[in-house]
Amino acid sequence: MCLIVIAYNVHPAYRLILAANRDEFYERPSSSADFWEDHPQVLAGRDLKNGGTWFGVARDGKFAAVTNYRDPSTLKSGAPSRGMLVSRYISGSKDADNYLKKISSQVYKYNGFNLLLGDDNDLFVFSNRGEKQKLNSGIYGLSNHLLNSPWPKVTRSKKMLKAALGKKGDALEEKLFSLLADRRVPQDSKLPSTGIGLEWERLLSTIFIESPIYGTRSSTILLIGKNRRVRFVEKVFDGQKEPWITSRFSFVMEKKK
Repeated sequence: MCLIVIAYNVHPAYRLILAANRDEFYERPSSSADFWEDHPQVLAGRDLKNGGTWFGVARDGKFAAVTNYRDPSTLKSGAPSRGMLVSRYISGSKDADNYLKKISSQVYKYNGFNLLLGDDNDLFVFSNRGEKQKLNSGIYGLSNHLLNSPWPKVTRSKKMLKAALGKKGDALEEKLFSLLADRRVPQDSKLPSTGIGLEWERLLSTIFIESPIYGTRSSTILLIGKNRRVRFVEKVFDGQKEPWITSRFSFVMEKKK
């Protein structure tokens, strides 16, 4: 993912509201969200190059997402896929805290990332360019820097999420997808400087990204109700103006044995 906004324990009906955009080169092969044949408890899209995923949820309510930390000066060729950090968590048995303890000694091998991990009890953000944070109730935004970095797209999407919290059900879904479709371009003076040049900073500054070779390939929302019902909706764009695949899933979280 390249943008994730979260409302955690701030809505009367939902423990979690998450809206996210996945931005990627169009040529990179991937499959749309579905339950995986090799891990039937996992609902996620799949990176067909390395086998991991950018965002997914399991039937027991565990969920995870990853964003790249943008720092081209430290890129390592041959580094392991960051998407595997997501898929191994949601397909495994460890809770979020213990999973982070398990991987902590290996994170130096990866290029920069932010990892969002949640389970039935806790929500964490961990960055191998920052630290581990256990999140309290609140509204959060995560892009290609650290949590709540005041990039224009992060600040704007958090405000739009806060404005949507008076809704629920289909009306909330509509507001969230409207947020994820926002194409407003911020002023150059407000753009971060991450070492990629002004032209690319402009391109990547919008919530929804469009270009001939790279852009927002999918928009996803995840709602976890206080009644333990999970609602997952994904719209796949892959360079199209309008979504050419919309997938909807709903299930009740399994209770731990």
